[in-house]
Amino acid sequence: MTATAADRLRPTFRGTLLEAGQAGYDDARKVHNGLIDKRPALIAQCKSVEDIVAAVKFARTQKLEISVRGGGHNVAGRAVTNGGVMIDLSPMGRVTVDAAKRLAVAEGGATWGTFNTETQRHGLATTGGVISSTGVAGLTLGGGIGWLMATHGMAIDNLVAAQIVTADGSVLTCNADTNPDLFWAIRGGGGNFGIAASLTFRLHPVGEMVVGGLAAHPLDAAAAMLRFFRDASASAPDEQSVFSGLLHAPDGSGNKIGAMIVFHPDPVAGMKVMQPVKAYGPPIIDMIGPMPYVALNSMLDGGFPKGALNYWKSSFLTTLSDAAIETMVAAFRECPSPMGAVLLEHFHGAVTRVPVAETAFPHRAAGYNLLIIAQWLDPTQSDVCIAWARKTYAAMQPFMAPGRYVNYLGDDEAAESVAAAYGSTYARLRRVKKQYDPENVFHLNQNIAAG
Repeated sequence: MTATAADRLRPTFRGTLLEAGQAGYDDARKVHNGLIDKRPALIAQCKSVEDIVAAVKFARTQKLEISVRGGGHNVAGRAVTNGGVMIDLSPMGRVTVDAAKRLAVAEGGATWGTFNTETQRHGLATTGGVISSTGVAGLTLGGGIGWLMATHGMAIDNLVAAQIVTADGSVLTCNADTNPDLFWAIRGGGGNFGIAASLTFRLHPVGEMVVGGLAAHPLDAAAAMLRFFRDASASAPDEQSVFSGLLHAPDGSGNKIGAMIVFHPDPVAGMKVMQPVKAYGPPIIDMIGPMPYVALNSMLDGGFPKGALNYWKSSFLTTLSDAAIETMVAAFRECPSPMGAVLLEHFHGAVTRVPVAETAFPHRAAGYNLLIIAQWLDPTQSDVCIAWARKTYAAMQPFMAPGRYVNYLGDDEAAESVAAAYGSTYARLRRVKKQYDPENVFHLNQNIAAG
C-alpha cells in the first residue's frame, strides 16, 4: 500500500481517507472490544453510498482485504482488517423517520441510540439493541435481539427494505418484491452478501414512558431466583420481557448477584405485571419502575464501556434445567473479573411465531440464549478471564441446543459453529452467497462459503 495508491481513490471519494501516522487513524481503527488491535492499510470513512462503491472497487483493484465498520460493536472485531481497507460507515449515521407511514430509514453507520432518539420524537420504535452505541446495521444483519422482540419480533422481522452495495460495486435495493433472495439472506445472514448502505424499518407505537429496570438478589439466592425466572418466563405475556443472569453489583462493590432485567411497554399495566418480580425474594436491589424508553435502551451502557477487553461464548439452551442453573451459579462464583457476567435472554412471543424459513435466522423456538461474558480492563488478566469463559462454556455444554446466535460468535470459532448459527437455512445461504459474492470478497464476518 503506497500513498500514490491511496491518492488514486481520492478523486472519486468525498469522505476522509486515513493511513497510519495520520491524525485520527489510531482512534478510527479501534473498535468497541479493546482486545482487538488491528492496523488497516487504509481507513475509508464514507459519507455516501457513492463513497462505499468507490472504496469497494478500489480495494478489489488493489487486491486488498475489505472489512466493514458500522457501530464497531461486534465482539469478534471483524469490523477491522490488518493491512487491508476498512470501510468505515460511521460518518453515515443519519436516521430519517416518516411518522405517517411508520417507517424509519437508518444509514449504515447509525447507532441504536440515534435511532431510538429519532423515532421516539414521534412516539414510535422498533426492536433494537440494548446498548445504545451498538450499530443498527451489524445487529440487524445477524438477527437483532431487543426488548420489543416478544411483541414485534427481532430487528430483521421489522426490516422492510435495504440498499446493499455488492462485491462488484453494484447498488441494489432489496425487499420482498425486488431481489427477494438477497432480502431473505440479509435477514440473519450477516455481512456476507454486501454492505448495508441503508436499512428501512417498520415502526410501532411505543410511548415515551415504559417500565424497565433490574431486581437483584444475593448470589447465594441466585439459583432459587433463576428457577423463579424460568417458571415466570414460561407463561409471560408478549408485552413482558424478562432477561436474567449472574452479574456484579452496579454499585461498583464487585459483589456477585443474581438479577432479573425487565421491560414492559405500558407504564401503568407494566407495573402490575411486574409485581411478582418486584415481590419475589424480596430483592436486595429494586430498580424496576417507569422510565423513558430511550433511557431503558441505554441503561446497560455503563456495564459495557468502549475499550474494555471482551471475550464471549454463547449458545442456545435446550431447557433451563435445575442442573443447568446449578452449573451456571457454580461457574460464576469463579468469575475473576468484576465486569464478567452470565446472561440468559428469553425468547418467547412474536419472535417464536415467525416461520423458520421466512428469514435466514432459523432459531424460532421458545427458550433461552446463554451468553457468557468475560470482560476486563487489565491486559494482564486476559489469560485468566478467557480461560474462565471457556471453562464455563464447557461446563454448560451438556445443556446446550445445536443453535448459536451469529452476532455473539467469537473470532476463534470454528467453521462448524458458523454452520450451527445458520442451522436449517445454511444451505440456501451458501447458494445466495455464490450468486452475490462468489469470490468471498466479504469474508471478515461469520463467514458463509459459497456453495
